[in-house]
Amino acid sequence: MIPLIRDSLPPSPLHRSPSSIRRHDHHTSDVLIVGAGILGCALAITFARQGRSVILLEKSLKPPDRIVGELLQPGGVEALEKLGIRDCLEGIDAVIVKGYEVIYYGAGVEIKYPKRTTGILEGIRPEGRSFHHGRFIGRLRQTAMKEENISVVESTVTGMVKCGHTGQILGVRSTTQARPDVYFADLTVVADGYASRFRKEYLKRAPISRSKFWGLELIDAVLPRALHGHVVLTEGAPVLLYQIGTHETRALVDVPESVEKARSARGGVKGHLREVVLPSLPASVQPSFARALDEGRLRSMPNSFLPASTNRMPGVIMLGDAMNMRHPLTGGGMTVAFNDVVLLRELLGPEAVPNLGNTTLVRRQMRTFHWRRKGLTAVINVLAQALYDLFAANDPQLKSLQNGCIRYFELGGACIDGPIGLLGGIIRRPLVLFYHFFSVALLAIWLLLRQSRLVEIPGAVLESFGIFAKACGVILPVIWSEVWA
Repeated sequence: MIPLIRDSLPPSPLHRSPSSIRRHDHHTSDVLIVGAGILGCALAITFARQGRSVILLEKSLKPPDRIVGELLQPGGVEALEKLGIRDCLEGIDAVIVKGYEVIYYGAGVEIKYPKRTTGILEGIRPEGRSFHHGRFIGRLRQTAMKEENISVVESTVTGMVKCGHTGQILGVRSTTQARPDVYFADLTVVADGYASRFRKEYLKRAPISRSKFWGLELIDAVLPRALHGHVVLTEGAPVLLYQIGTHETRALVDVPESVEKARSARGGVKGHLREVVLPSLPASVQPSFARALDEGRLRSMPNSFLPASTNRMPGVIMLGDAMNMRHPLTGGGMTVAFNDVVLLRELLGPEAVPNLGNTTLVRRQMRTFHWRRKGLTAVINVLAQALYDLFAANDPQLKSLQNGCIRYFELGGACIDGPIGLLGGIIRRPLVLFYHFFSVALLAIWLLLRQSRLVEIPGAVLESFGIFAKACGVILPVIWSEVWA
């Protein structure tokens, strides 16, 4: 039985290129990519346009139906432009994203992406995009299938093929239409997502998850500020709202594990959403949210944190969510993935690595990749984890930091442009993140001292030390996780 290979073959074998014959007849290529998702498709297209022969394996080519991977920050849109695949955002009913509206106990603060300060677009604010995840993946896969150097195969990878003498990964074993199969390549890339089946074998770290996002699709919801993502903060964990189509809006409710267990006997998560979350939402959103609870499908995804690790196994590299994850609160995952591909285009391009079978050179380039990506990924990773701790505040010190964060945004100017520039993948300097985070902490302390009466000052001073210690406890471990690899 012939495997399901999705690309355009010339009608006559006489017109097939040697690399096409190797891929189709011998299942051999320069690069073998496991997972035709966000990173896998972009990397396959990039390698193919550099002249590499690529086999892209995906267990199911049906459009994925997920509740995350739906918001692309401006830094990710710019990466698509660099890769020449920005047109994948067209024809999918994508929605422009101009920034965020943070709603803090009913009061909103608008946070726009900062104006560009250099280049021909100086003075213009960049924009993100939000969309149905499956539609965007479909466009990426269509683009990959049109590349003559790519063969897209629907096949489920079951294991690696390893050289018994050197330990080098030579390819993968898979199941194609219920039959065992095997594929070989100079370099195997594992990009099989957050639930990677190969992570335990090749990485020393494991994901940590403290909560889940429970998602609903709202129909014709009226958001307080059009073309903006919304973060709703009250007593509980944060709620995200953002439009993903002309009529559809995604609602993501963070539910910590402790809350989920506590509610199991009292109506479960749906009861929690109806009794606790629904009343806290903006009035304009509540009708569509209530309808979605009654009529829609409630789904969940774990919110995982996985610091990046260096790739040490010869012949294989792990990328995307299989290698590095952060809390999806800030919507930075796809921005990280596309910018990783931009960097790999340079570091693993034919000029830098003529032969991807040179495992020593590939591993050296991947060590360089690990540290060079930190300018962007460390910022997004640390910011995502730190903001989640603040926005899901569950003790007095974190509540003070949360209040300080909102008041910091209300100051406007650089107090908005800096943080949103970091979140949007526009500012790529970790020290800027460090500066703004501790500025928030100092503002929180000042607000506490200012509102204290004279007799309360000694206690407020002690509390100030607690707030600063809590701030250090939030951000420093995450920074350390980025440094230690």
